[in-house]
Amino acid sequence: MSSNTDARIIIALDFKDEASTLALVAQLKPSLCKLKVGKELFVRCGPSLVKKLIKQGFDVFLDLKFHDIPNTVAAACQAAADMGVWMVNVHASGGRKMMTYAKEAIEQCQHKPLLIGVTVLTSLSRQDISEIGLDLEPSEQVLRLAKLAYDSGLDGVVCSPQEASMLKQNIAQDFCLVTPGVRPKGADIGDQQRIMTPSQALAQGSDYLVIGRPITAHPEPIQALQAIITSLK
Repeated sequence: MSSNTDARIIIALDFKDEASTLALVAQLKPSLCKLKVGKELFVRCGPSLVKKLIKQGFDVFLDLKFHDIPNTVAAACQAAADMGVWMVNVHASGGRKMMTYAKEAIEQCQHKPLLIGVTVLTSLSRQDISEIGLDLEPSEQVLRLAKLAYDSGLDGVVCSPQEASMLKQNIAQDFCLVTPGVRPKGADIGDQQRIMTPSQALAQGSDYLVIGRPITAHPEPIQALQAIITSLK
């Protein structure tokens, strides 16, 4: 699916209610950013909020990280497509069959959002993944899952900016890389582990940068967004 704009920044709308979300969005412009709706906001406000954001002209990334049996995930992806979102994601660890079913389901829809796979969460360290039975570096698992997502027909993956260059070199230059764990210089890193600044992330090969609190928690969100855009130039 083509985007409405060439904006590279996806703002994570990590709010607890619709009023706070729309108050922030009212200060933004679709030409400057895209929007991400995650689990908490979607559970609290539902599809109606997503449709309102799309109606205002924003590209919306529905970040629900579907991970279930293939038929269930395929049906969920179709529902997301029918909602009109720009991008939706699944957990690549759900396997080839699940991802293939999801892609085939979207291809049957009139509106076809980008489908991307989540590799290794940017909050996870080597110790974290070893506790779930993976005795390897996070980057190794990212590459393995990204290759599987590519082979399954997905449009790209979610990864940390630290793995972006590796994936561009080992998979394909047009494989879409969406990178959270992006923080402007001096910003609080929060619960992220594998991070970079926006300019560093783009230089490494990131296509889209997911940024939340450095913009949404700023006293002047539009100024914070503009400052990041300026830094990218």
